[in-house]
Amino acid sequence: MKRSVTPLLLALVAIVSAACANGAKEKQVVAGNPISALIGHPVDDPHMVAHEGRVYMFACHDFSVESSTYDLRDWWAWSTDDLLHWKLESVLKPEDTFMKAPSTSCWATFGVPMAGGWRWYFSAGPRQIGVVTADTPAGPWRDPLGKPLIAEGQYPTEARDPDILLDDDGAAYIVFGTFRYFIARLAPDGLSLAETARPVVIDKPFGPYGENITDDKPSLHKHGGLYYLSWSSFYAVSKDVYGPYEYRGSVIDPSCVSPEFRGDRADLQFDRHGNFFEFNGQWYYAANDFSQPGRTRYFRDVVIGYVHYRENGDIAPVRIDRTGVGQYDADGDIEAEDWFDARGASNQTCLWGGFDLQLCGGGAVRYPHIHHVPAYAVVSLSLYETAGGGTLEFREGAADGRLLGSLALGDKPATPGHATTREVRLENASGELDLWIVAKGPDGPLCRIDSFRFKAPAGQ
Repeated sequence: MKRSVTPLLLALVAIVSAACANGAKEKQVVAGNPISALIGHPVDDPHMVAHEGRVYMFACHDFSVESSTYDLRDWWAWSTDDLLHWKLESVLKPEDTFMKAPSTSCWATFGVPMAGGWRWYFSAGPRQIGVVTADTPAGPWRDPLGKPLIAEGQYPTEARDPDILLDDDGAAYIVFGTFRYFIARLAPDGLSLAETARPVVIDKPFGPYGENITDDKPSLHKHGGLYYLSWSSFYAVSKDVYGPYEYRGSVIDPSCVSPEFRGDRADLQFDRHGNFFEFNGQWYYAANDFSQPGRTRYFRDVVIGYVHYRENGDIAPVRIDRTGVGQYDADGDIEAEDWFDARGASNQTCLWGGFDLQLCGGGAVRYPHIHHVPAYAVVSLSLYETAGGGTLEFREGAADGRLLGSLALGDKPATPGHATTREVRLENASGELDLWIVAKGPDGPLCRIDSFRFKAPAGQ
């Protein structure tokens, strides 16, 4: 017998469906990766630099998903103060440079604060490099040379993909090239080379094309007294900016890439064009990605992950996932070393090879934009206590913000390699939380936190 569906039943189904949809919406974390979900358009070949509380991204962008070759028609400068909300600062068109005409070869680029203003270096196609200047990343930009900074044929390499290192002593260096890299110190105004560029020697390099060959897209950064030269996802280190460099490995390991970012890619290390940058004391890796639906090697995205250095200078594999950086999901474990801002704190290598956060008396660490936090949440921490005693305060919005809860630390040191689980209940509302963990106590290390998670209080 056929049964009729009454209007009342239809209405009830609609109400339940809407409730389920709303519930699903509340549980959805705003995607941090790829960052096209944040800025509204794919970008690629990212180069990031932090300056006066903001991160500036100088990047290319592929023109169309239908492209069967690289089609790059201008360059973009973006900025953010939280790695989630991005502002388009300016657009540099090839017509406004010595190129003097539209082009589909606006290749990789990089901007830096220098000489009281900004210098924006760009690849004018695959074989020459130019530079423009402005007072701020917002422009307007002008080409003071009216010709290439590094011309085609000037060095025995395809001169493209410039990257700039601002060293601790104020010197600036440019590295560029394809498979064979060259490096030179820049003049103080950044508008000429202070010396003839030198070839960079790398011992036994490896890259996406195999042994003893690198790639284009060289990048330089410095950490812990070592210089890091990277290409795609591979890197080498040296104690001298000029080298020689010792090959170390790749920062991309398939086991650290979430399944949704593996797609059907056979080689996750290809065309990453990775760039390392520091912001608020934390290090990050930004790289190309074309794993998502509607993306190809000629229509790419950018992903960002946290960077952690081992005691010997090696870089641990970078985790690439949907959440990305600058935000957290309370439905899972939060790695304590992946903080957004910190003082009186440092990341340390664990005995088992991972990382944890060491907090000293008077220190504070921030985790903004934690999603899905239940009301009156119980925070469960995996930590090591020292003999210093002290207290951990959990505050909202600032290091001196509203006190949500506190946890007294023991005065006996933990057994090395054995973390304990400590819990504290917070007086918080449900939803999104800007959490600060503040260490109160004597100078010196008070504890090391491996990770923490949120739980609903008993009875909920």
